[in-house]
Amino acid sequence: MSVGHRVEYIALEGIPHVEPGDDLAGLIRQALAGMDLKLQRGDILVLAQKVVSKAEGRYVRLADVEPSVRARVLAESVGKDARFLEIVLSESEEVVKTRPNVVIAAHRLGFVMANAGIDQSNIEHRDGEERVLLLPEDPDGSARQLKASLDADGALELGIVINDSFGRPWRNGVVGVALGAAGIPSLLSQIGVADMFGRAMRVTEIAIADEISSAASLLMGQASAGLPVILVRGLKLSGPSSPALALARPKSQDMFR
Repeated sequence: MSVGHRVEYIALEGIPHVEPGDDLAGLIRQALAGMDLKLQRGDILVLAQKVVSKAEGRYVRLADVEPSVRARVLAESVGKDARFLEIVLSESEEVVKTRPNVVIAAHRLGFVMANAGIDQSNIEHRDGEERVLLLPEDPDGSARQLKASLDADGALELGIVINDSFGRPWRNGVVGVALGAAGIPSLLSQIGVADMFGRAMRVTEIAIADEISSAASLLMGQASAGLPVILVRGLKLSGPSSPALALARPKSQDMFR
């Protein structure tokens, strides 16, 4: 892998509030045109998970949810709305850890994250109606579809990454990680590659999609920045494309669960 000597991260301005059914590829084209930018070969676009979920209509109204006994018991333990926790449970394969006001769950896609990635921030609650936003049904599939829309003939060799904010064991704060990807090697093995002294590396794998996501998150912000799409230019990535799901460590290899 060669990254060259310069990599640019450019926040696309003018992306409006996304509604269910919106054409994300069209909104990106408009934003690029408004900034007098054109996609170039090898460019990567990083999209915040929320705009993808919003476009896919992944909303659930709390008023429509009837909590189960399990959700009610969990709510008493952690101090959260039982309806919210019912949605968390329905999207999860396992509740990994809890404490007051915290639920860490293994999402059905394999990602271990707070509240199974379900969120109420940065979404509109119309007429006082509480809603939550789920992760995309298939983030890697969403990335592939967006790549096909923006790079129909593949001539641009465009990369797409869908990112979200994750907390980490033993580290304070959140960082951007990849939930979906297309057109890039999300996980790049360096096993067998010689280091600077000629010694072959034995276990090193690079989470390329996560590193791209984390840098993009600096421009996106976490609150009211309103910059959900970042153009990454200048990376020269080699290796076969792989989905972001390749970054999710199987439970059988997870030493911390």
